[in-house]
Amino acid sequence: MSKIKKDKNVNTENNSITVSEKPTGFTVIMREIKKDKFAIISLIILGVLFLTIFIGAFLTNQEEVMKISLLDKYAAPGEGFYLGADSGGRDILGQLIIGARNSIIIGVTVTVLTSGIGIVVGLVAGYYGGVIDDLIMRLIDFIMILPQLMLVIVFITIVPKYNIMTFVMIMTAFYWVGTARLIRSKALSESRRDYVHASKTMGTSDFKIIFREVLPNISSIIIVDSTLALAGNIGIETGLSFLGFGLPPSIPSLGTLVGYATDPEVLSSKLWIWLPASILILIMMLCINYVGQALKRAADARQRLG
Repeated sequence: MSKIKKDKNVNTENNSITVSEKPTGFTVIMREIKKDKFAIISLIILGVLFLTIFIGAFLTNQEEVMKISLLDKYAAPGEGFYLGADSGGRDILGQLIIGARNSIIIGVTVTVLTSGIGIVVGLVAGYYGGVIDDLIMRLIDFIMILPQLMLVIVFITIVPKYNIMTFVMIMTAFYWVGTARLIRSKALSESRRDYVHASKTMGTSDFKIIFREVLPNISSIIIVDSTLALAGNIGIETGLSFLGFGLPPSIPSLGTLVGYATDPEVLSSKLWIWLPASILILIMMLCINYVGQALKRAADARQRLG
């Protein structure tokens, strides 16, 4: 009898089932980034760049940087300035650091605001469907067919005494629709799943279902979209500043520095004015893109490296 009991214990031990926990979204993202060497290097470069830019901007006096000194007009690098001076004798290095900080702040702020509005609107449209979805989608379609960049330029032109926050608000008003359309399509499919129907049957409020159950299940696509949108928003800001419709001339911007290259003489013989800003923009865009591609693969199980 004791032998039979002992055999049962052995069989129970041998037949034990190991239950593995499902990895969280953050774990999957970190695993995917670790598998991609370019993404790791890009993340490190971005961290070093952002840290250097914000510390440098904190230690730099903007009024001193933007003070005009005609005696230092087009001073070459090393002649009292590490990266030379522009046509007004203003320090290029100081403008580069402060301009990069401004471009990053604008890009991040616009991304946070547009993503926030787009997520809420998209979740509501996708979850409720029906008439609410139709009304919201007609509004989104109307905004999307408008020449958004031209309208941004028009509003910047007609708004008196605009600053960084005004610029951010104008961009946010037009660039939330892409995120809303994406989130709406994901929320529409999630709202038909069994766990949503079960929650409704149990009497859970719509607010809790949307933000505690549906939202976490589409968080990976939100992270991917926000990362890629960050690069796009920084690019839009620098592009508008390059065209002369970005930040006011008194506020440094990477686009303003690159805009000096429209002068043929500066373009050919005074590379120190526009080249550092161009290289910095290129490095930031490439790094954000590499990280964004890694996040995109993490969101799709079929494309993951590991």
